[in-house]
Amino acid sequence: MKHLFSAETGCLFLSLEVRKSNVFEAVKESVTTRQAAEYYGVQVGRNGMACCPFHDDRHPSMKVDRRFHCFGCQADGDVIDFTARLFGLSSKEAALKLAEDFSVHYDGKGYDPSRSRPVRRKISEELRYRQAEQKCFRVLCDYLHLLERWEKEYAPQTPEEAWNPLFLEALHKKTCTEYLLDVLLSGSLEERASIVAEHGKEVRKIEKRISEFTASRPAGRHERSRSLSAGAERL
Repeated sequence: MKHLFSAETGCLFLSLEVRKSNVFEAVKESVTTRQAAEYYGVQVGRNGMACCPFHDDRHPSMKVDRRFHCFGCQADGDVIDFTARLFGLSSKEAALKLAEDFSVHYDGKGYDPSRSRPVRRKISEELRYRQAEQKCFRVLCDYLHLLERWEKEYAPQTPEEAWNPLFLEALHKKTCTEYLLDVLLSGSLEERASIVAEHGKEVRKIEKRISEFTASRPAGRHERSRSLSAGAERL
């Protein structure tokens, strides 16, 4: 090996090898899988759990931190593996994409962009749909739990008591929400896709409602009622 270091070709070969590994090392040191997952649209909970984008995951089964591991489909790896799998890229393409998206600096000498295949920057339609379906399911589950809570908490205590707007919303929306969740759980692909397409806008409104309610939880019952009754009229 020593005689290689004195030869010009040996030095050049060693230099290219170091430069080649820099983008991988720089990305792994700078970006966690959780940061990449959230940046690319995967919803990650406070506990680091997320619905796996690599299989039909209804309940969060993927742990995301510096690395990722799915307890359902056993997908596992680092941030480069995650990005490569998400976008259908090679490891090198995934590392370069991460470096660009997160402004990670590395020694790019020896790399000729004109010779490489263009990096695909869009998630496949299949993964995009799967993420949309998972979001619909998650939001509707949260909304159903909220409706069940409102149905009990805001039920009139006497026949003379006026019906609270949140109680009315629970009565009006609970059955429909249960139906949508049943379709997302057991319907055909066409039926599930129809739910996602036809109710996507409504689901976004519901997600906003849930956020508003969560932010207003410290308030008293009557104050919450006033702050959310207007939102109920919009749905």
